[in-house]
Amino acid sequence: MRRVAVADVGITKFGVREASWKDLVQEAWVSLLQRSPNLDPRDIDSLFVGSAQPERFVYQSHVAPLVAELLGIRVSKMMARTEAACASGQAAIRFAWSTIAAGLSDVALVVGVEKMNNTDMLHVQSSMIDVADREFDGVNGLTAPPFFAMVAQRHMVEYGTTEEQLALVRVKSSHYSTHNPYAQFQKELSVDDVLNSKMVSPPLKLYDCSAITDGAVVALLVSEDIVRKYTDAPVWIVGGVQRCNSTNSINSLSDFTQWHSLREAANDLYRTYSITPNDLDFAEVHDCFTISEIMIYEELGLCKKGEGGKFIEEGQSHIGGTLPVNPSGGLLSNGHPLGATGLRQLYEAVVQMRGEVPRGRLVNGAELALAHNLSGMAVAHHLMLYSLNKR
Repeated sequence: MRRVAVADVGITKFGVREASWKDLVQEAWVSLLQRSPNLDPRDIDSLFVGSAQPERFVYQSHVAPLVAELLGIRVSKMMARTEAACASGQAAIRFAWSTIAAGLSDVALVVGVEKMNNTDMLHVQSSMIDVADREFDGVNGLTAPPFFAMVAQRHMVEYGTTEEQLALVRVKSSHYSTHNPYAQFQKELSVDDVLNSKMVSPPLKLYDCSAITDGAVVALLVSEDIVRKYTDAPVWIVGGVQRCNSTNSINSLSDFTQWHSLREAANDLYRTYSITPNDLDFAEVHDCFTISEIMIYEELGLCKKGEGGKFIEEGQSHIGGTLPVNPSGGLLSNGHPLGATGLRQLYEAVVQMRGEVPRGRLVNGAELALAHNLSGMAVAHHLMLYSLNKR
């Protein structure tokens, strides 16, 4: 298998945008072209588009050929739209990575995009409920906030986690967001700000939740033998793993405080690539809700089970702590345009390791990063490793 490099990336501002789905794709593409002057669109032979629900949000399917037309790309080898709910963007990265590694492509463009603010909130929530088992969970109103609220409730009962500890996750996120010009929210928040925000689903309040967001990110992936044509500072895809529960239904989950598939995926990743959590320099993880990040600390092995609240309380996930987590501001501050999130994490890995971010959120000397996406009601987990050095 050939090694695969990320030559460069492009991004839009995240938020509630007047831009259409098509506009967002083209805006991210222009960002890439400005960063990568040696890129000739005619070099691109493959295209992968991560987008979770364009049929519901913008009433458009068959989006990969649409993107090819928008960007003036003639695909000659591989093309696909990937859908894995909140991990749709990372799925697109994995498709491109494996295709190039297998020798089926040389230059692939990966696009992650979602336009969620295109209709009323009732329609958005009705669409989001499709991620769960609609017949069994959806009819009971089990969208993401109620589900993750139940996770938080059980974590509090079993391990003594507090609402203040949940709030600290958002406080950290908000601090780093003030140094991220692409984030939807760029405002420093206090614990009291979080605790006093509007209740959504007890104990989760408004600032415990990531937002309904528009945004797009693109990445140029190339084989190792031609990467120097495009950049002198490639970021390498080390590899990745995926794990999924045997159930997609919330009613069939055996335990709300154990994300077995994430723990298994993390162990797979560490074993496959001969690393431990101590080898990581930072992580971008799927903090769709504050409780999610606390659960992720535990399942990645950053702390013992039940000690995720203590981990954030001690500042261990801040820059300078045990492992900086979400120095971009994460989903909580960037927002969560479903198909774009996995690509935004890759964007952060590239600009962090190249030292292209403001000092206020720079992880000095970072060379190895982990990206994590969950999908569905935390039943599937997806991990990727990115490195500044070829491994």
